Amino acid sequence: YSPFFQHALNSGVRRYHVAPVLCQRAKVAMSHFEPNEYINYEKLEKNISIVRKRLDRPLTLSEKIVYGHLDDPAKQEIERGKTYLRLRPDRVAMQDATAQMAMLQFISSGLPKVAVPSTIHCDHLIEAQAGGEKDLQRAKEINQEVYNFLSTAGAKYGVGFWKPGSGIIHQIILENYSYPGVMLIGTDSHTPNGGGLGGICIGVGGADAVDVMAGIPWELKCPKVIGVKLTGKLSGWTSPKDVILKVAGILTVKGGTGAIIEYHGPGVDSISCTGMATICNMGAEIGATTSIFPYNERMKKYLGKTGRADIAKLADEFKQHLVPDSGCHYDQVIEINLSELKPHINGPFTPDLAHPVSDIGAVAEKEGWPVDIRVGLIGSCTNSSYEDMGRSAAVAKQALAHGLKCKSKFTITPGSEQIRATIERDGYAKILREVGGLVLANACGPCIGQWDRKDIKKGEKNTIVTSYNRNFTGRNDANPETHAFVTSPEIVTALSIAGTLKFNPETDYLTGADGKKFKLEAPDADELPKLEFDPGQDTYQYPPKDGSGQRVDVSPTSQRLQLLEPFDKWDGKDLEDMLILIKVKGKCTTDHISAAGPWLKFRGHLDNISNNLLIGAINIENGKANSVRNALTQEFGPVPDTARYYKKMGIKWAVVGDENYGEGSSREHAALEPRHLGGRVIITKSFARIHETNLKKQGLLPLTFADPADYNKIHPVDKLSIVGLKDFAPGKPLKCIIKHPNGSQETIMLNHTFNESQIEWFQAGSALNRMKELQQKSS
Repeated sequence: YSPFFQHALNSGVRRYHVAPVLCQRAKVAMSHFEPNEYINYEKLEKNISIVRKRLDRPLTLSEKIVYGHLDDPAKQEIERGKTYLRLRPDRVAMQDATAQMAMLQFISSGLPKVAVPSTIHCDHLIEAQAGGEKDLQRAKEINQEVYNFLSTAGAKYGVGFWKPGSGIIHQIILENYSYPGVMLIGTDSHTPNGGGLGGICIGVGGADAVDVMAGIPWELKCPKVIGVKLTGKLSGWTSPKDVILKVAGILTVKGGTGAIIEYHGPGVDSISCTGMATICNMGAEIGATTSIFPYNERMKKYLGKTGRADIAKLADEFKQHLVPDSGCHYDQVIEINLSELKPHINGPFTPDLAHPVSDIGAVAEKEGWPVDIRVGLIGSCTNSSYEDMGRSAAVAKQALAHGLKCKSKFTITPGSEQIRATIERDGYAKILREVGGLVLANACGPCIGQWDRKDIKKGEKNTIVTSYNRNFTGRNDANPETHAFVTSPEIVTALSIAGTLKFNPETDYLTGADGKKFKLEAPDADELPKLEFDPGQDTYQYPPKDGSGQRVDVSPTSQRLQLLEPFDKWDGKDLEDMLILIKVKGKCTTDHISAAGPWLKFRGHLDNISNNLLIGAINIENGKANSVRNALTQEFGPVPDTARYYKKMGIKWAVVGDENYGEGSSREHAALEPRHLGGRVIITKSFARIHETNLKKQGLLPLTFADPADYNKIHPVDKLSIVGLKDFAPGKPLKCIIKHPNGSQETIMLNHTFNESQIEWFQAGSALNRMKELQQKSS
């Protein structure tokens, strides 16, 4: 072991691949891809017992699994919404866009091998254009350098590698890695998808993933728990997607921040396992830390069908720890009667603007939204299961029987190679093609902006409907005038056949090719195939037992990959006379801070991708995107260019933002880029959870106004000084002195959520710098 690793062992860091030692009794593998890594329910049970005695109260399911993974359950301070927990997740998963930076950071740590089972999934870099096979081949050619880097880095450091075409990370995890009681962290905000199998699966930035892969306890603010009690039973056109669309309308895009959403009640049993995953997946849209369902027969059935009956059998033995205690307390309770729930469609431009499908046509006409649907798109990590495809095919089959095809363009994205192969075998894909659909590659595609859309011009006002999760401005096709609506796959299919938002499949009629009117019947489909799943092509690369001889090449002239240089350390002084790069007006998601789409190709090259910094954010000074005043030249120019100018002149700068700043993805680049270009402070009314943590990890100061009205006191032409950093301490506010151009000054107070170790990240320049300091100290 390296000296740092030996020091880490002595200070409580977990040993590499220690799971087999701890789990001799159970001997059930976490995954058939890792036959020597075992589920350790005994350790979970022991930790829960310790915490239960300390807290002396019934526990929610979320608490059982989270506290069951505490590094020190006997001494850890536990208070929901306040204390920081030190946790030991079971595994890590990374998608290819975020894995590049995560692996570059792991390489910088100097460690020889990952400490927990970890995987890389190639799903983000495949652009939808001509159809599955052609798009996949094109992606392999364009991204060869990146795929080679991820493949060789995985081989060297012990990380499993899912090749391009394997499928979307969250579907792969549900099929192979998630299980009741697991704690998994993933470098994608929709990692909570795994909650559909009773796991605590949390989206994080790459630096958090590095902590876990390095065997260091991972920190998470102790979550509150919001209970959603489900009664009644799903039926007809109402689907699992409608549950989360309804919850999003209730809680809004920030209502779940700092909380785990825990579903419970008799209605749970009417939802399939993949349906539960859909609900958990889109919990990211309400800001939730994660979402979870209790272990039940639907999960057991799914585990059996995906070749994991042994896990289900073991989970049965430990079921008392995989369901909530009777009488447990939730911080908030929402009750939904599934028997009364109607099909929903949310949007446009935000996933929490909820409408019943029956109302959307009238609302669209009133608001001036286009009612004609240009494209319907089904699939994505949220809705691409066998059941989803079956229900959509059931709708399409009825239209074909009456001689109809889709009036709108129609695309289908299978969630995984296994789903693709199975729906081809069982005839669903054929039906969806016959109704007018184009089957895309097993990848994220249009959901994340990887869509080479040709049917409209940028700036053309139009409507699309999707079964995706997010519908921020320009998210799918980079067109700010695309009105994107989110609903279930079967509703997307019905609306695509009708071609208009004014169609309600529950009540309205279509006209067949013979001129006769007919009404679509509510779709019915098997939740799982009657035969076994067809696994399709083998797309998994096992890491070798010893990868020490593997080379990982990063060319110094590459435009796609760039080795990382450490960020500068804090100089021990207050941050004085900082310029304001931009004061952001309104919503500022990670899409605004670090756009996706064509920029995905630079996810492994920090300097190149920094050219998209905040180009989508609206400048309050002029109401424009990517146009800010250079305080030194007084000229307006692009945000990244202005930031680079300040950096060249040695001037530190700040960003001022509004509510829920950084909403959206786990996109670590949204924190890396401002740090790389000289930013030091982000001041907002409030932050989204993942983004706030990412900023801290990179040595930035995410601060919030003690009084939100103070947002109005700062003007883009002001200078800001953060004072009191020498006495920086948990819970102690910082002062901000605002210097106006006329010479006047005023002082406001800023809050923060830093704990002691996070303050050390700031002082060291980044969390990675702090890790390396420990390594040098032990050496």
